[in-house]
Formats: sequence, C-alpha cells, structure tokens
Amino acid sequence: MITNKIENAIFTPLKTWTEQSNSNWNMLIGIGLLSLIIAMILIYVLQKKMGMSVSDERTSQINLKSALVMLYGVILFDLIFPKEYMWQIFFLFKYSFALFATGIYLAVRYKKDFLS
Repeated sequence: MITNKIENAIFTPLKTWTEQSNSNWNMLIGIGLLSLIIAMILIYVLQKKMGMSVSDERTSQINLKSALVMLYGVILFDLIFPKEYMWQIFFLFKYSFALFATGIYLAVRYKKDFLS
C-alpha cells in the first residue's frame, strides 16, 4: 500500500531519531506545540480581521468552508500518519497541520475578498 511506503520513507527514520534521546523527543513535542499555537493565533487574527463574529452571508460561507478545509486536513493526515507508534505526537501534528491549512485558506480568502 502507499501508506506503508510513506511510513517507511518518512516516519520510520523519524521514529529512530526520536528514540535516540529524550531531547529529540522533547524537541519534536516542542515544535508540534509551537506550530499548533502559531496556527491558532493565525486563525484567530484572520477571523477577527474578517469580522467572523458578525454573521452575514459572506463571512458565514467563509467560516463554513474553512471548517471544511480543517475537516479535510484532519481526515487526510489521519490516513497518512501511523497509528502504531508515537500516536500522541502525530495527533498533535495532525491538528496543527489542519489548523495551518485553515489559516492559509483564510489568508487567501482575506486577500481575495477584503483587500482587492
């Protein structure tokens, strides 16, 4: 399967690297938490700039599509990341990548709809 090829190519070397020392494990967790926090701040700032608290037709459509992008991201990364080992860290990265995808979508829509 294609997921086994991805797992052998990417995640097995990552597993061996994190098992070498505790500092590698802590570095991976720190990077995941930092990316999750940055993605959450990005989404919050863009939603405030677009006025997502005010519900009108345009912002509610953007809000629904951004939630759909997040759902697609969670499903995609749930299919890619392995579930046998280091699932806690991959759970963290799955949601941080999904939030980053949502933030990128909101940034593109903000530039397209509100700046032009």
